[in-house]
Amino acid sequence: MDAASLLLGLLLGALLATAVTLGVVALRARPAAAPDALEPVHESLDHLHRLLAGIERDRATAHGELREQVGTIGQTSALLRQETAALVTALRTPHVRGRWGELQLRRVVEVAGLLEHCDFVEQPSGTTEDGARVRPDLVVTLADGRQVIVDAKVPFTGYIDAVQATDPAVRAQRVADHARQLRTHVDALAARHYPTAFGSAAPFTVLFVPSDGFLTTALEAEPALLEHGFARDVIVATPSTLLALLRTVAYSWRQERLAQDAAAVLEVGRTVHTRLSTLSGHLTRLGSALGSALTRYNETVGSYENSVLVATRRFDDLGVAAAPVPTPGPVEGAVRVLRSVPDGEPGPRPAELPLPGVRSPVPGSGPSATGYGGPVYGSTAYGSGVDGSAG
Repeated sequence: MDAASLLLGLLLGALLATAVTLGVVALRARPAAAPDALEPVHESLDHLHRLLAGIERDRATAHGELREQVGTIGQTSALLRQETAALVTALRTPHVRGRWGELQLRRVVEVAGLLEHCDFVEQPSGTTEDGARVRPDLVVTLADGRQVIVDAKVPFTGYIDAVQATDPAVRAQRVADHARQLRTHVDALAARHYPTAFGSAAPFTVLFVPSDGFLTTALEAEPALLEHGFARDVIVATPSTLLALLRTVAYSWRQERLAQDAAAVLEVGRTVHTRLSTLSGHLTRLGSALGSALTRYNETVGSYENSVLVATRRFDDLGVAAAPVPTPGPVEGAVRVLRSVPDGEPGPRPAELPLPGVRSPVPGSGPSATGYGGPVYGSTAYGSGVDGSAG
């Protein structure tokens, strides 16, 4: 029963005792009263009885619900304690701790934005300069081709013993044991000489511990632990510090890819410029050929008029021909010169482009009954077709 229900019961009991006392005093003061004079007292007592019965029912209901909730909390706490004990027992097993450290390391690498087999490789094999076979947990490739060796260690046994200790002296001893275990991992990793197994590796090894608490607790007992690792080319990293390192590596890879893309764009630009130069040469030669063709055509027309048509008109004078021979007219036009427009200067509008000037055919020429005839129109490199219309 909780304190509120107990206090309410005591209050109602005091009220009931007061009411009974008042009733007894009233009865003694009026011994000769009529029987009906006690009716109000009976009604008050009945009302108080019903009120107390309702309060008792509510208290019993609330007490039952509270007991049920406390039981549920107890079951959950027991289950949680059981699962925690199972997890602690599992993490005390060396291969389970190692697998957990590898999973944490991979998760940090993925969060950093690196790509497997491109920016990092898991558990590659190598041979050190002493001939020993080694297999680190992770090899991260930098943008310049060098590599960083990362190996995961989980000093869990000493840490969990230190956390579970309640006596300050015992806890201090277990924290020192934990720091000694982590120091042993540093020395063992330095003795493996991982960088010598990979020719382009950086001259240090990263020891990854999957929880910041592991390193923080160890530094309580041995503040010089990090300097001890630096002196042996071993860098102790937690998820937060390793993530910062890998983010820097990922950024360098992005910059390298941007530089490669810029170089590819520059190479494509050079290729396009070379092809445009070749096309400009073709257009220049084509314009020269068109100008030469116009000149040759006009020379041919002049020779035709002076040599052939003179004799042909004799047939017309003798009345032998049914219709006069049409006279082709010369083509007058200019081929547009190819030029480059400076940046910022607007190019010529279509109406301003030079068009070939075509002389009207001489009288008597043009389509006739012979069916083969009008003037031949020239063409330019830009702006017109073979029929003289705008292209």
